[in-house]
Amino acid sequence: MTRVYGAADREALMKLAAGEPIAIDVVESESEDEEHEFEAMMSAAERGPVVVTAEVESVTAPVRLENVEAFHVDMDDSGDLAWFARQELIQVIEFLTD
Repeated sequence: MTRVYGAADREALMKLAAGEPIAIDVVESESEDEEHEFEAMMSAAERGPVVVTAEVESVTAPVRLENVEAFHVDMDDSGDLAWFARQELIQVIEFLTD
């Protein structure tokens, strides 16, 4: 399995919530080093409102909800990303709706 970080918008998150896989541009960490993973996550954050962290078979594989490890959202435009569990997908979608 490969950990990837990809930017997703509300439409992509709605597909995940409906049980559909999504194809998003992803960033793969240079290594499992915490600093490299942080850099990959921040790179993905520049591309969209929500960073989806997922464990997938390959970087070209679609992301399914069961592959999602977490969602990361900048809740207050500070650049700091709040962490949400897979089970909190609806709350993330609601935040993007407001």
